[in-house]
Amino acid sequence: MARDGWLRLTSHLDPAGSIGLALVTIFVLTAILAPIIEPHDPLAQDVARRLRPPGYVDPRAGNFWLGTDGLGRDILARLIEGARVSLLVGAGGTLIAAAIGTTLGLLAGYTGRGWDALIMRLADVFQAIPFTILAIAVAAILGPSIRNVIIVLGVTSWVNYARVVRSETLTQRRSEIVLAARIIGAGDARILVRHVLPQVTASIIVLTSLLIASMILFEATLSFLGLGVQPPTPSWGNMVLDGVEPIRVAWWVSFFPGVAILLAVMGINLVGDWLRDALDPRQREFRASR
Repeated sequence: MARDGWLRLTSHLDPAGSIGLALVTIFVLTAILAPIIEPHDPLAQDVARRLRPPGYVDPRAGNFWLGTDGLGRDILARLIEGARVSLLVGAGGTLIAAAIGTTLGLLAGYTGRGWDALIMRLADVFQAIPFTILAIAVAAILGPSIRNVIIVLGVTSWVNYARVVRSETLTQRRSEIVLAARIIGAGDARILVRHVLPQVTASIIVLTSLLIASMILFEATLSFLGLGVQPPTPSWGNMVLDGVEPIRVAWWVSFFPGVAILLAVMGINLVGDWLRDALDPRQREFRASR
């Protein structure tokens, strides 16, 4: 079953999807293997080698391939460690958003009436507030930390899941398989879990793949503003912030974490586009007709 599903996905893998999959694989492996492949301690400071350019070689410590920051810390090691933080925040925030949004979407679409109206009005309220402002406000209230960043991003990002899942659930609740399950006496919870949820899983997967990129970008934004991951823990966002002041004489301090954010977000978006085309029959028909 899993093999057949993978074969169906790979049959729709185009060059852009291949590039995205390669980038995501590199970032995931980098995050997993970070303690092994980090060339130096990402937290070790030495002001004697501060703001050294890429390729700098210290007679005692060795090579610093991407240079050092204002405290003499190895940028490459901090980039690698920052990949762990970014992927943790992206995956954790998306998991919370998916759990909340999918649950509320199933409930709204299946029960209808009062619950549907209440949940959709709540979604309207969340959607009316600019996401960045809402996230900044919640982060400022809870305080900056990795855990709070994950909670903030998850709690403020469930609306798209709820709307998409509700829309598909409204269609599925009138399907023959759901009607048959009701006839044989299946309860609502069983119908939702066994018959409705599998039908909306493809949309959830696509939303998840695209939302992770947004989570990484917003985590970097919050960290850049001082409301996300706090120093000395490396984060691509606070690494960019570290390079703002010395940017005229040390461009590499903020350049390399900026490139890491760009490549990570681009790779995940390319994978999301590939999954959307592979899992959505309407997208396949559209591409075939062109």
